[in-house]
Amino acid sequence: MRRYLGLGFLVLTFILMCFNGNGIHATRSYVFPLRSFEPRTSLSGSFPDSLLLRLLPAAPLKKQPEQILVRKSYIVSYNKNWRIPNWVAWRLSPDHVDGDVPRRNSFREDMQVGIPRATPADYKGSGWSRGHMCPSGDNKWDAEANHETFLMTNICPQDARLNSGLWNSIEMDCRKWAKKHGDLFIVCGPLPLRPGYETIGENKVAVPKSFFKVILNLGKKPKGFGFVVKNNGGEKKSDLYYNSIRQVERLTGYDFFPLLPDSLEDLVEINADLQQW
Repeated sequence: MRRYLGLGFLVLTFILMCFNGNGIHATRSYVFPLRSFEPRTSLSGSFPDSLLLRLLPAAPLKKQPEQILVRKSYIVSYNKNWRIPNWVAWRLSPDHVDGDVPRRNSFREDMQVGIPRATPADYKGSGWSRGHMCPSGDNKWDAEANHETFLMTNICPQDARLNSGLWNSIEMDCRKWAKKHGDLFIVCGPLPLRPGYETIGENKVAVPKSFFKVILNLGKKPKGFGFVVKNNGGEKKSDLYYNSIRQVERLTGYDFFPLLPDSLEDLVEINADLQQW
């Protein structure tokens, strides 16, 4: 699924910077033709990663409301009707895989979104755990970045077995692949909900049936693929599906990485070979 944003093409060189609290860790250049950039007018705050901004899912979403929230290390498309994100996007670099920042479990409501909004109290006694989209484990390099992963706009109701099991294993695999292949561009979230979905708590936080995650690497051999996992124990083979990014686009209705040139987009979105990873 591709969408042309603006006319013509630009040949741009992007210097990607890895930031921590002390400044720049590393730089890397990507040179390729990129479709002209139509910025999201709803972006608020500042974000140093210019290429990630250009690789966000195409705007606007067709069927869901969204409010874009900019954090130190990730970006959220928040859905006010569901009280959870449509998607969360971030770049995982080798320099951000490890760190000394301890996990604080500082779950809290996000004051940047309107009422009603999710609170930690909505999860109490619900039978659902608080599942990170952008993981705390990807943000041990900086205290502020890690703290922001516990905002409820980065959290979805998730089966506790999935949260600590298969979902956690996928997160650890991503950190392993970032060390091996370099920067990963990751987008994940719930598959769009259908009418009649379950909710929890006073604020009626939506409970997803499934989650997706798509991963892009623009190294020497560009590649990408996706996961779809059911929101259950994650203990059966049928609970996890390996997909191409294009297949996940069909399931979500989202256009991932829309500004890549056609040939590169087809290469990374149609093929899904786990042996490359």
